Amino acid sequence: MEVVDYYQVLAALAVLFTVLERLWPRIPAQRLFRNGWFSDAAYIVFNSKYSGILIGYFTIRWIGTLNAALPRPLLSAVPHWVQFTVLLVTVDLMKWMIHNLLHRVPWLWEFHKVHHSIVEMDWIGDWRFHWVETMFYNSLLYVPVYCLGIPGEIGLAVGIVDTIGGHFAHANLKWRIAWLKYIFNSPEMHLWHHNHPDCGPVNRNFGLTLSVWDWLFGTAYVPGHDPERLGFDGVEQYPEQLPGQWLAPLLGLVRGRR
Repeated sequence: MEVVDYYQVLAALAVLFTVLERLWPRIPAQRLFRNGWFSDAAYIVFNSKYSGILIGYFTIRWIGTLNAALPRPLLSAVPHWVQFTVLLVTVDLMKWMIHNLLHRVPWLWEFHKVHHSIVEMDWIGDWRFHWVETMFYNSLLYVPVYCLGIPGEIGLAVGIVDTIGGHFAHANLKWRIAWLKYIFNSPEMHLWHHNHPDCGPVNRNFGLTLSVWDWLFGTAYVPGHDPERLGFDGVEQYPEQLPGQWLAPLLGLVRGRR
């Protein structure tokens, strides 16, 4: 898949989820251009999650060249659907573990707070990540690609599926997916990952594309209703826009050292 095709996919997904949120909104009164929307739109341009998959695509192609020199790359000879499935599951499990770290290691949490500063959830909030967090993710996620010997095209396909899953989980949609919630992430689960501590337990539902890890490791929480508030303690004082959101983690680390 060419780079231009990936941009076309992202544009199509933006239109699709915007339309779906207008047709089946979880919160009908939520405005399309809610507070922070334009800042989140800027993340699509500047956030390395957007460019990260593109960078990852070229990196994976370079890694594929290295793998060609290996005597027996682990999965280079198996069908593409097997490569896709193994990479999707492997990467998603690694993301679940990294996501856990982002919540439990104080200095990583300062950067992950940027994402949890969302108080009105919709698909575009999926892009609100501090660039330090994205670098932390990507530097670890390229490892399985190298070890498995999977070509860049498969890595990009997994990235697109992850983008669809992330948009869906963050979307302002009232859809519930019944038994599929035991396999795939969804708005009903991910809202309880973003819930304010006043509304219920925190550090639950770490899954990204797949939810199966939360059910297996005991971190799933789906009470059957939506939380009343999103965010974290002190979110009211957190910057709502860029560049304040990029600076906030650094200021938080400085305050923590005092």
